[in-house]
Amino acid sequence: MTDDDRQARDRRDGASPPGNGYGIAAATALGALAATSVFNHLAARRAERRHPPIGRLIDIDGVRVHALDGGTGPPVVLLHGSGSLVQDFITSGLVDALKRTNRVIVFDRPGYGYSDRPRGQLWTPERQARLLVRALAALGIERPVVFGHSWGTLVALAWALDHPDAVSRLVLASGYYYPTPRADMIPTGLTGMPIVGDMIASSWAPIQARLFGPLGNKAIFSPAKVPQAFRDNMPFGLMMRPSQLRATGADSGQMPIAAARLAKRYAELALPIAVLWGEGDKLVDQHGQSRRFHASLPAAAGGELAGAGHMLHHVHTQAVARCIAEGSV
Repeated sequence: MTDDDRQARDRRDGASPPGNGYGIAAATALGALAATSVFNHLAARRAERRHPPIGRLIDIDGVRVHALDGGTGPPVVLLHGSGSLVQDFITSGLVDALKRTNRVIVFDRPGYGYSDRPRGQLWTPERQARLLVRALAALGIERPVVFGHSWGTLVALAWALDHPDAVSRLVLASGYYYPTPRADMIPTGLTGMPIVGDMIASSWAPIQARLFGPLGNKAIFSPAKVPQAFRDNMPFGLMMRPSQLRATGADSGQMPIAAARLAKRYAELALPIAVLWGEGDKLVDQHGQSRRFHASLPAAAGGELAGAGHMLHHVHTQAVARCIAEGSV
């Protein structure tokens, strides 16, 4: 039987020509991808309507920086971790605790919340610090205490190393200071890659965040419980926008190389530093990170906070606020 005879028989019998099944599967996958992307886009716009900017928007050479500014007294800057935004420090109560004695400035880091993250350049901790130093200068503020949590510790360190005259003291919490393998680096880092990352961030990543977000929250707070204020008041819709997920992925992917680069310069640090970490941190091995870094700085204040996990500013808010305001736990 010739090929023509076989194809004629297949047409009579209603069979699909070879390869049609793959075409149908591909068309279905593309349709699902497009539908998911549209849903995520609409969800992001809905989240922005529900949670508009709560601070002021500062223009730094065409790059928008979102900053919350309140209170009076010696200035304090708060830098959030990966995937987060300014509301993290509000829901924890840290902003209110500090505003009793300090002027408190909370930045959305580039790509998070309502701060821009222009494409075409790598937003290293050094580049992020440079932008935020300029934003702080636009507010007329000099030499604040800079508090960095988690990924924000890298930006705080870059701030102190590259702009030593623009900071008076560092308080670093739940940090990552030395390059070590991370299980989340590859899957999360893919979201920050060009083209492939855009596809993931626009389609699957927001859905995954919605499905597994509650489990992730339990992990970052463990061994403590997730506070009800965090569950009720964090703008999770903003955090699941494709643009913020891309920023999170890009930051996760560059963590080890950024830490390696900064670690070579830690000997240059000549300002007062406090290092805090939480007992039982499930996200970062704090024995090999914060404890090691703290031990390398003979004059550093701080230490481990019992049962605090990674989100120690939610669990031991007053102790963290005291360390920021006074330099001691």
